[in-house]
This record gives sequence, structure tokens and C-alpha cells, in this order.
Amino acid sequence: MNNNEILYLYDAKLCNPNGDPDEENRPRMDYEREINLVSDLRLKRYIRDYLLDLGYDIFVRGVDGKTVNAEGRTKEFKEFTDEWILDNLIDVRMFGATMPVKGDNKTFIGPVQFNWGYSLNKVELLESSITSHFSSDTGNSQGAIGKDYRVKYSLIAFFGVVSGKRAEKTKLKEEDLQLLDKAMKYAIVNLATRSKVGQYPRLYLRVEYKDSHTILGDFRDYISLNERVENVRDIEEVSLDITRLVEKLDENKDKINRIFYFADSSLELTVNGSRVDLKEALKDFNLVEVE
Repeated sequence: MNNNEILYLYDAKLCNPNGDPDEENRPRMDYEREINLVSDLRLKRYIRDYLLDLGYDIFVRGVDGKTVNAEGRTKEFKEFTDEWILDNLIDVRMFGATMPVKGDNKTFIGPVQFNWGYSLNKVELLESSITSHFSSDTGNSQGAIGKDYRVKYSLIAFFGVVSGKRAEKTKLKEEDLQLLDKAMKYAIVNLATRSKVGQYPRLYLRVEYKDSHTILGDFRDYISLNERVENVRDIEEVSLDITRLVEKLDENKDKINRIFYFADSSLELTVNGSRVDLKEALKDFNLVEVE
């Protein structure tokens, strides 16, 4: 398998993309820059849950509806050979895992990795009080009052890498990457909870190279957000300048095999100041749209 690099954007409106348990479950923030943060583990959880819903077995999950640690999960295995693990657990083929085995650890380094996502816009938090209709443990018959924290609007960008050489060691398949593509398009919307309703995928690129050593670097460095209002509250109030990204890909066209993509029509894309369709902007490449 060859190397791939990924750019993924989704937005969050009046919801909590990734609560921080050390901050009363407030959305994770870089307060100095007013930037919303989302961990790679949150994104991987969406992907895992989507694959599980499709009927694929995964390593990082509960057992019989209950949360268990890694040791408890491994007790459920029919076998414990590398071959069985990699043949049966798709998330290990993708993301790797560390599994306890008789006082030792079996470690698989995953070929698919993301760094933390961050918002392209400055983000404001919304704080409100919520009241439960159930009485509290302290005997308050009127119900318990708590806090609810959400972002007003956040356009979040992730960057990811697929290592071709590591993929060989975990037996990652082309079919696995196609499932990853679909998860990036459908998981967030289909797995929404109360705190996550209001998130929608907006843009996805998986650039597949012709070899297992090419890496162009973080694609987020080549995009910029243009905000039409001071405090953004909706996708219609921004446009994404992809001029430098298109130029970067064009400069390395001879290294690129295919580009897998989807683009939501609500996100306006521009090249050199003019609105463009992503398919038209990348017309010189072998494009595969994620259905």
C-alpha cells in the first residue's frame, strides 16, 4: 500500500464537539488564541462506532453494553494470534492497539493517524443552566441544576496520514480505506447525541500517492478561512481559500495516484478570489468521489 494524506473539515453549531472532563466538560479550547480543539481520539471514536454499526468487530469497545479495560476486552477473543487479531479487528488494522497478554503487551502501530483538530475561526462559548426533572442525590425534589457548555460556531479542520509501510504490517486493505472514507462522510451525522447534534462534514480529501515514502505535510497550512462577518455563526458566512493547496498538489502531480473526496455545497471554496467547484479545481487529477 502507498502513503496517503488526509484533510477533513466539519463544522459544529450550538453543540459540544469534544468536552474536556478537567474543565466541567466545556468544549476543549486554546483560550489564548480563542481556538476550539478536538482530540484525535474523539474523531477515531466516531469512526469506530460507525464501523461497529456496520457490523465490523473492533477492539476498542465495550462488552455486552458495559465498559471494560483492554484486558477485559481481550478475554472475549476466540484466539490471540497476530493473524487472528488483524484479520478480525478492523480498528487495529487502521489505528493500531496495545493489548495485555499474560503480563506483557502486544503492540500494533497503526498506519492511520490524525493529529488534533482545531477551528479555523475564533470560537465563542455559550454557557447555560439545565435542570433535570429527576431529584438530586441531596434530596432536592425540584431536580438538579447543572451547566451546559457549547460552541456558538466552529469550523474544525483535521489532518491525517496513512503510512504505506505500516499498513503492510497491520494488513490494512484498500477496502478498509474506502470504509474510512465513508465514515468521514457519514459517521458524525449518523451518530449524533444530544451534545453533538449540529455537526456536519463539509470537506474531505484523501490524497493517495504513488509510493510509500511521499509526504507533503499538513494540508491545513495551505488553506485559509475568509470570514464575511466579525463573529461567524453559520457556514454561509465564510468561504475557504484553497488556492495554495491546489498549487501544492499541482506541483506534486507526478507523485499523486488518486484523490478521494467529497465537498458539501454549503461550503464556498475559492481559488485566486473566485468561487470554484472542488471537482473543477482538481480536474487534472484522477478523482474518486465518496458516495
